[in-house]
Amino acid sequence: MKIPCLLASDLHGSPARYRTLWRVAAEEHPAAIFLAGDLLPGGLAMGARDADVEGDFIEDFLGQGFADLRNALGERAPRVLAVLGNDDPGSAVPALARLEGAGLLEHLHARRTTLHGRPVFGYACVPPSPFLLKDWERYDVSRYVDPGSVSPEEGWRSVHKPVHEIRFETIKRELDQLTTGEDLRLAVMLFHTPPYGTALDRADLDGRFHEHVPIDPHVGSIAVRRMIEQRSPWLTLHGHVHESSRLTGSWRETLGATIMLSAAHEDPGLCLVRFDLNEPGSATREIIPDDVRTPARSRSRPTG
Repeated sequence: MKIPCLLASDLHGSPARYRTLWRVAAEEHPAAIFLAGDLLPGGLAMGARDADVEGDFIEDFLGQGFADLRNALGERAPRVLAVLGNDDPGSAVPALARLEGAGLLEHLHARRTTLHGRPVFGYACVPPSPFLLKDWERYDVSRYVDPGSVSPEEGWRSVHKPVHEIRFETIKRELDQLTTGEDLRLAVMLFHTPPYGTALDRADLDGRFHEHVPIDPHVGSIAVRRMIEQRSPWLTLHGHVHESSRLTGSWRETLGATIMLSAAHEDPGLCLVRFDLNEPGSATREIIPDDVRTPARSRSRPTG
């Protein structure tokens, strides 16, 4: 049975991208929309508002858009499964919970659900980065921080977190807690971070140094990679590293039996990955320009 799904990430609060997503979903009736983080406008934690949106971005704009989609499609409306990303403030979680309470989306960070019989897990956090907002950053497998990155114990947070939790939490430990006792061979994993050392986590950092130390151009998670290698989930979904597909020519890769797809991109417009939940190897990617009145579209098939 075909179970069509859409993957998008790194929309960064663009009203045009969300409107395109809703239009495509209304036309194509996917079973689910997966949103892989960095969903909200920059500066939202400090009270910034989008000039193109009236009212609150989450509860008014996103809430209305997903409500309109649900009302238009009725029983055919897709499930919306979402995690936030490192550019999204943790202070947005209560507003997402209110959308979830209204049946408009499911905030899946550190949670498990099922979709057509397959377990689905969500996890938002990324390893330490150079950016200062740390709500969704964790140490990866140890307290090591790459040259040029800022420790989770530094930077700032939009929500309070106890110091001992910041100091000792790791992505590895949290993933172990989330998936303990689970057979992941049929599972879908919705991440923001890609796995380390793949085509999906390649950043534009070649030849750069921090205090005379070369900076690693691979910025994904070692813990996520090890989990994939050791436990072989059916499918993993990612975002985060916008330039990765330009640098590597690939938005899809495999590790062992696991297919990994990324919707991160740096082009104008909305990047949509379309995939069948039961046959993700046939996934396609499309970049839809922000001006949806323009017929020109860029399509590509897997290269990795």
